[in-house]
Formats: sequence, C-alpha cells, structure tokens
Amino acid sequence: MEYGYAVLMAAFSVALLLYAGLMALFRDYRMLPLQARVSVEPKDKKRYMLRLAKIVALVAASPALSALIGLWNIPVAFVVLLVSAVLFIWLGTRIKE
Repeated sequence: MEYGYAVLMAAFSVALLLYAGLMALFRDYRMLPLQARVSVEPKDKKRYMLRLAKIVALVAASPALSALIGLWNIPVAFVVLLVSAVLFIWLGTRIKE
C-alpha cells in the first residue's frame, strides 16, 4: 500500500468536489447537515449555497495537492495539506459573489 495516502486524499478531494457540485447545481439549503442549518439562517438561501459551494470546491484542492505530493513524499504531503487547507479556507472567506 505504497500509495495509500495519495489514493485516500484523491478520493476525499473527489468527494468534496462532487458535494460542491451538487450544492451549486441544486442550491438546496437542506443539503447541509442539521447542525449547520440550525446555527446559520441566511436571508437568501440559494445565494448562500452557491457561495458555500465555491468555498468547498476551493478547499477540495487541498487534499488534491496533498495527494500529488504524497506520491513523492508523505511527510511533506501532510505539511502541504495543513498549509493549503488554512490558505484555501482563508481565501474562501474573501470570495464575494
């Protein structure tokens, strides 16, 4: 299982991208977990879901990058995962519309 980490991170990235795509396509607020729906009550739910889909898709790039680096060196891949996740979440907060 030499490439187990890379395969797992790639699968996780694809799952996040699929979820983001479904959120952007349907824009259904009920796709969020109940705990998230209770804590946030946006005025325009469709626009909120589209913005959240963009952020989730951006954050999905983090495990994809980590999977690519994991083919080469796993300790470096962990660092890339952490640093890129923080960076992409921060960039996601800067997305306007």
